[in-house]
Amino acid sequence: MVFSSLIFIFVYLAIVLPVYYICPKKIRNAFLFAVSLVFYGYGEPVFILLMIFSVAMNYVFGILIGKHRENKKKAKALLVANVVLNLGLLGFFKYAGFFVDTLKLVPLFSGLETPDIPLPIGISFYTFQTMSYTIDVYRGGCKVQKNFVALGTYVALFPQLIAGPIVMYVDVENQLMHRTENWDKFTRGVKLFMVGMAKKVLIANQMGNLWAELKPDTESGLIGAWVGIIAFTLQIYFDFSGYSDMARGLGNMLGFDFLKNFDFPYISKSITEFWRRWHMSLGSWFREYVYIPLGGNRCKPLRHVFNIMAVWFLTGMWHGASWNFILWGVYFGVILLVEKYFLLKRLEKLPAAFSHAYALFLIILGWAIFDFTDMAQMGEYIGAMFSLEKGLISSEAMPLVLGYLPLIAVGWFMSLPVARKLILKVFSVKGGWALETVACVVTMLLCVASLVSSSYNPFLYFRF
Repeated sequence: MVFSSLIFIFVYLAIVLPVYYICPKKIRNAFLFAVSLVFYGYGEPVFILLMIFSVAMNYVFGILIGKHRENKKKAKALLVANVVLNLGLLGFFKYAGFFVDTLKLVPLFSGLETPDIPLPIGISFYTFQTMSYTIDVYRGGCKVQKNFVALGTYVALFPQLIAGPIVMYVDVENQLMHRTENWDKFTRGVKLFMVGMAKKVLIANQMGNLWAELKPDTESGLIGAWVGIIAFTLQIYFDFSGYSDMARGLGNMLGFDFLKNFDFPYISKSITEFWRRWHMSLGSWFREYVYIPLGGNRCKPLRHVFNIMAVWFLTGMWHGASWNFILWGVYFGVILLVEKYFLLKRLEKLPAAFSHAYALFLIILGWAIFDFTDMAQMGEYIGAMFSLEKGLISSEAMPLVLGYLPLIAVGWFMSLPVARKLILKVFSVKGGWALETVACVVTMLLCVASLVSSSYNPFLYFRF
C-alpha cells in the first residue's frame, strides 16, 4: 500500500485518523502499532512476523544492554551480537541472492543455485531504525524503552515505515509517550501531505512515464538521451522527497514531528553540498553510526580516505543488491574525496553558475549509474549521452520530448527554493488561508483524477 493510492487515502486513512482521535491517549500507541502492522501486511502478511520478531529482538537487547551498561565489556558484546543479528536478517533477505550470484563467477561455485528470497518492503529502513535504538542505549544517549508497544510503535509506525525518513530513536523518544496533537499541527500535516502528493503524482509519475519511454531507446539521439536521464533526475527527487513530505505530514496529523529529509538538493554547488541536502536522514545515520565511530575526519589522510570510501561503499550496498549501486556509492565517495582535498576551495571561487553546472552534471551522471542494474545497458546509455552517432534527436523521440518539455520546466522550477518562497508569499496575503484551502482541494482533485486515469504509480524506494 502506497500513500499515493486511492485505497490508502479513502479507506485506510479515512478509518485510521478518526479512530485514532477517538481512542483515549493511553491506548493510542497500541492502536498505531496495530494499524501499522495492518498497513505493512497489506501486500505481504507473512512479513508481519518478521517485523514483530525484529521489534521483540531489539526490545530484549535494549533491556539487556541497559542492564549491563556499567559493564562496558559485557554491554559491548551484547551490542555486537545485536548488530550482527540485525545485519544478518537484512543480509539474508536483501543480499543472499547477490552474494551467491557473485560466488558463481568463480568456476568452483558455478553450479550453485541462486536462492529466490522475497525482499520484505522497507527492511533497510526499519533495520537501521532498530539499530539506532540499541546503539543509543549502549551509548547512554537514551533511556531503555521497557514498554514493548511504544518500541513497536516507533519501529512499525506507518508514516515512515516503508521508506523513511529514517527516524533515529533519540529524535522521537519523548514524542512516543508525550506527543501533542492539536489542530494547528494537524492542518500543517494535511498541507504537507498534499505538497508531497502533488510532487509524487503530478510530477514524479509523469517524469517516470517519460523515462520509461526513453530509457530503453538508445536510438533517440544525444538530446533524447539527456532528456531521458533528466526526466529520471526529476522523477527520483519528486518521488522520494514527495513521499518524505507525505510521511512528515502524516506524522504531524498523528502528533509527531519528523525531521526534514530533503533541502532543495539540486541547487547545490558541489557534491559535498548535495549530500548535505539529499536524503538527509540516511546521511545523518551513516555519519552518526559509521563515519564518526571509524574516526571521521579527525585522523590521518589515509585513514580518512578509508573512512569515506567505507561509508560510501556501504551507502551503495544499502540501496540495493546490485553492482551498479556499489559503483554508484564508490563514484560519489571518490568525488567527495577529490572535493575535500583539491576542489572545494577552487569551486567557491568560481561564479555560482559554473559550480552549479559542475555539481548538476555529476549528479545527473550519478543517476544514470544508479538506475541501470544491467552494466552493459548502463554503458550503452551513458555512451549515447556523449555521442552524436545517432544524431541530435530521433524523429520518434522528438514529439515525446516536446510534449513533456513544459512539465520538465515546471519540475525544475518546483525543485528550486524560489518556487516555495513564491507560493508562501501568495498565501501570506490577506485572505491567503482561503487560497491555500482552495489550492489543497484542487491539488487533491487533480491527484485523484490522475490516479484514476493512470495505472502508473510506482514508488522507486520500495525496492530498497
